[in-house]
Amino acid sequence: MLIRNEIEEREDKFLSPYAVRSKNSKGRERKEKEDEIRTCFQRDRDRIIHSKAFRRLKHKTQVFISPVEDHYRTRITHTIEVSQIARTIARALCLNEDLTEAIALGHDLGHTPFGHAGEDVLNDILKTIDVAPKRYFMHNEQSVRVVEVLEKGGKGLNLTWEVRDGILHHPQKDKQLPATLEGQIVRYSDHIAYIRHDIEDSILAGVITEKDLPKKHTDVLGKNILDTIIPNIILKSKDKNKIQMDKAIEDAMNGLYDFLYEKVYTSSTAKGEEKKIPYLITQLFKYYHENPEKLPYYKSSWKEVDIVQGIIDFIAGMTDRYATHKFTEIFVPNEWHVKGNYQ
Repeated sequence: MLIRNEIEEREDKFLSPYAVRSKNSKGRERKEKEDEIRTCFQRDRDRIIHSKAFRRLKHKTQVFISPVEDHYRTRITHTIEVSQIARTIARALCLNEDLTEAIALGHDLGHTPFGHAGEDVLNDILKTIDVAPKRYFMHNEQSVRVVEVLEKGGKGLNLTWEVRDGILHHPQKDKQLPATLEGQIVRYSDHIAYIRHDIEDSILAGVITEKDLPKKHTDVLGKNILDTIIPNIILKSKDKNKIQMDKAIEDAMNGLYDFLYEKVYTSSTAKGEEKKIPYLITQLFKYYHENPEKLPYYKSSWKEVDIVQGIIDFIAGMTDRYATHKFTEIFVPNEWHVKGNYQ
């Protein structure tokens, strides 16, 4: 018997009736021979971890632009923390931990350089272009594009439907819930993780102090909000067909987010460098729009809509430092060293 079959049998025996069984996946866009050892969701997880887009997350902003200090979160450490929270909940609820982990690790692959500031700039640019493939930019949709199209030289990672669905619908602002409970766990875990670590990073940066946190919310959630939120989700979701938590706890969590939005996410102290991002990204877009042959993978047969999509893909895939490097390379003159004597 194949090891994969043994794992699938254990899933049948031990997982909740509401869990997705690997053998019942809706499958991939392109059929593949099954692995002898790993389930389909384990393979998806491994493909994401080994992707170039995943490695680039280490140099993409979470909240603070290109932090020099070592202990601030980046997009990759955020992703790892989301995965840890999500796996803890999935295991406690006897849901498919491999599916949960794959969605968590892939949820931000399409995020731009410079965090949500970069996302906003690309969104604003696309609103002005009539021939754009879309008149907006959303990092979750770009994450799906990364795994379906951009990785592996345009072949994509060929992930299962369940993983792609979870990635697509992970943002809290998305009105459509993920189709699986595993995807719903990641949706909550993403929100929980960034509230928790953004508070910690903001205190470390001196932007806020612990005393600034709204007492009406911290009284509900306690000193370590994970110790309150995660057990509550597990308690309220056990043997249910929906991931949920007590309204009082969810309200307190959202209250902390509103506090962070006012004091950190839109704070001139914390986000002072962000005012430079629109100019940097807009100038990069204009340059490649005027010189599309400079784009990687450019084809002379591309139409205008293909060129715009290629520019968006290229800029969205950049790390903070690569975007800064390209801007400097294109727009900042190199020093000219005079040969010979000055006299």
